[in-house]
Amino acid sequence: MSVLAVIPARIGSKGIYHKNIRPFAGYPLIAWSIAAAQKATLVSNMVVTTDSQEIAEVARKYGAYTILRPSWLGEDDTHDLDVFIHLLSHSWAEPPEYLVQLRPTSPIRPTNMVDDAIKMLWSRSTASSLRAVTEATQNPFKCWTISNGVLNPIAPFPNELSNKPRQLLPQAFWQTGHIDVMRTSQTIEVGMMSGYEVIPMLVDQEYVADLDNGRQWQVAEAKIGGFNSHQIVRPG
Repeated sequence: MSVLAVIPARIGSKGIYHKNIRPFAGYPLIAWSIAAAQKATLVSNMVVTTDSQEIAEVARKYGAYTILRPSWLGEDDTHDLDVFIHLLSHSWAEPPEYLVQLRPTSPIRPTNMVDDAIKMLWSRSTASSLRAVTEATQNPFKCWTISNGVLNPIAPFPNELSNKPRQLLPQAFWQTGHIDVMRTSQTIEVGMMSGYEVIPMLVDQEYVADLDNGRQWQVAEAKIGGFNSHQIVRPG
């Protein structure tokens, strides 16, 4: 099977300046995702798609092929689908059977995560895609929105799930950003990122890192020190 690993990396970042190439535990942040693609035995090719020459230069230094996208595909409201459609319109004789998305902002990956995720989707013939998730620390059924000064529950009335004990609520998961694997024919080619059947890859909370501010960055770097060389993928 043909598998293309895609690392999307834009230059803009509201929380941390030039986040994707900022040093993280001794390497540019993007280098961690490049290493995850390089060390996966089932990945056929790997590409970094970016709106920045600076990011492209760093990515090439670590062995990645790069494609530059226009600046309008690097905005805060840019959809992943548009980035992938642009990418697949360039220089590919045939679309790969599988696409693997590795976001730079989730750098702490178990050693075999990429290969394991590809195998999971390959073995589930009815599934369109796979997404890495972890159990939500706050159940979304306890959440509310505010409209015109009025609270509105995420779960509509009259269920009142927000007032039920946590143990009685449906278990909820949120996507970690570590990895997405997609069958190209069932997702991108039909105008979807996930398709109609998405299977989960459960990720332990110890591998999850938020990188939206300096404090979170420090906490994530400290996590790295707790893993040995056989537990996570490292650059180099």
